[in-house]
Amino acid sequence: MLPTYERFSDPKSVLFRLPFARLALVALSLPLGGFFFCVIWSLTFDFVRSTYTHCDVTNYLPSVSAAIGNYEPQKTVWRLAIFLHLPLRLAVAKIYLEHYREHIRRSRRLLGILACILNVVEDLALFCLSFWTSADHYETHRNAFVVFIACSECYMLVSYLLNRNIRKTVLLPHEEKSLRYKRNLFLVNVMAFGMAGYCFVRHNSHCEAGVYTFFALFEYIVVLTNMGFHMTSYWDFYALNVVCDSKHGLYLSQS
Repeated sequence: MLPTYERFSDPKSVLFRLPFARLALVALSLPLGGFFFCVIWSLTFDFVRSTYTHCDVTNYLPSVSAAIGNYEPQKTVWRLAIFLHLPLRLAVAKIYLEHYREHIRRSRRLLGILACILNVVEDLALFCLSFWTSADHYETHRNAFVVFIACSECYMLVSYLLNRNIRKTVLLPHEEKSLRYKRNLFLVNVMAFGMAGYCFVRHNSHCEAGVYTFFALFEYIVVLTNMGFHMTSYWDFYALNVVCDSKHGLYLSQS
C-alpha cells in the first residue's frame, strides 16, 4: 500500500529532490555530533570546571548545560550545530503535518496539528536554550528548558498515539518498526527524566559525592532518546524523496 500524497510535478519546476533518509541522517548527525564533541572536550580539557558544583564534591560527568553552554569551543560548536539543523527540523515538521492530513482520520486532524505545533515549539525552545545559556541568561535558559521538556514529552506521546490508534490505513512493516521505537524511546526518556530530577534534588539537598554524575548521565539519556525519537522519521518516510518545486513547495514523492 503506497502513500496517497504523491504529487506529480513538471521536472523543470523542481528546485531540488533529496532522499528523505539522507535528510533525516543529516538532521540527526548535527546535534548528535555536536553533543558528543562537547561532552568529550569538556571531559578532556575542562574536567574540573565543567564538573564543579556549589556542593564542591566529587563528580565525574559534566551536566548538559555545562558541557554545551559554559566554555569554548564547546559553546560555539553546539550553537552552530543547532543553528544548522533547525531549518531541517522545521522542514520535517511541515512534512509530518502533510503526512497527518493524508493518513489521520478526519475527526482527529486537530491532533495532527497539535503534534506539529508541539514539534515546532520544541525546536524553537531548543534553539533558545542553546543560545541563551544558564551561565549568562539563567532565567531565559530555565524557561526555555521547561518549554522544551514539556513540548518534547507531549509531542512524543501525541505522535505515538497518532500512529498507533488514529491511522486510516494499516501500518506498513517499516512503520510498525518506527512505532515500536517511538514507544520504547518515549518510555526510556520519561524514566530517565524522572531519575534526573530525583538526582538533581538529592544532590542539592544532600551534597553527596557522585550523585550529580548520575544526574548528568540521566540527562544524556534524555537527550539521546529525544534525538532517537525524531530519527524514527527515517522509517515513517522510508524510500520517499523530499521534493521542492516552484508550484507546490515542499512535499514528499515516491519518485
